[in-house]
Amino acid sequence: MKDYMDLFGMIDENKIDDKYSIKVEVPQYLPKAECPPLWSLFDDKKYKELITEINHSSVTEEEKEFLKLAATRHVVFTYSKIADYYAHASKEMQELMEHSALVIIDFDDALANGYIELTDKIYNIVKQSKEYQKKVEKYKDA
Repeated sequence: MKDYMDLFGMIDENKIDDKYSIKVEVPQYLPKAECPPLWSLFDDKKYKELITEINHSSVTEEEKEFLKLAATRHVVFTYSKIADYYAHASKEMQELMEHSALVIIDFDDALANGYIELTDKIYNIVKQSKEYQKKVEKYKDA
């Protein structure tokens, strides 16, 4: 029975390994003093290559429109610089960046904007983690 408990990460009340924690801490970001230029926030080289190729193709306009939308996924964002830019941006720009999920400032806002979905599975994982932590604390106090 003990082997199965170890294999599946179940708690053995006689042996608690406290090397790991389920505690989640959100790191605090400290912006740099300088505001980076907008062009440094992304790399669109591959996107531009694809757009040129699409424009020179003989596919239908509807297909071109689809391919151009798909090509946007090749824009690479530099999120550390985006965060720096956000810190120096106007209130309106900050709100638009939040709505585009370029930055996530508030968990509740991210939920409201549909960028985070809580499912029963996630809820159950969190619930189990909290129950596990209570057992660990109870064992440590004993």
